[in-house]
Amino acid sequence: MKNHDVTIRRATDIDAEAVAAVWLRSFATALPTVRRAHTDEQVRSWFREVVVPDRETWIATAGTTTVAMMVLDDDELDQLYVDPEHQGNGIGADLVNLAKRRHPAGLTLWTFQVNQPARRFYERHGFTAVEHTDGSRNEEREPDVRYIWRPQD
Repeated sequence: MKNHDVTIRRATDIDAEAVAAVWLRSFATALPTVRRAHTDEQVRSWFREVVVPDRETWIATAGTTTVAMMVLDDDELDQLYVDPEHQGNGIGADLVNLAKRRHPAGLTLWTFQVNQPARRFYERHGFTAVEHTDGSRNEEREPDVRYIWRPQD
């Protein structure tokens, strides 16, 4: 899939470091007040040993640079991060649309309540907030919100 001079494809093992790097940069920029539960090296290891080999991981590349990543875990959109320098170019929308095509019966996702840009993004793409929590069930202990998307009949 190609759009905006960006190619979207499934990640392979050799992409794991780049996937982790996008996640780390994006998390730090989007969520500066959220306590991370893991060190940078633990995050890299998790992507290298668990996420990329065992989950449906997609990347967007511009040339040889990974600029976005998405992880689907069954019908959950588990991770979606666009490198801060590449936000606002439709890459996130392309990834969400891919997720919807892969799971046409519907999707769920969680995001932190403080992440207003992400919440607005998901709501623009048809997701509805269905649950707010105090964060006691996530590793960061940060209040979060669960969204669902179901196709229109």
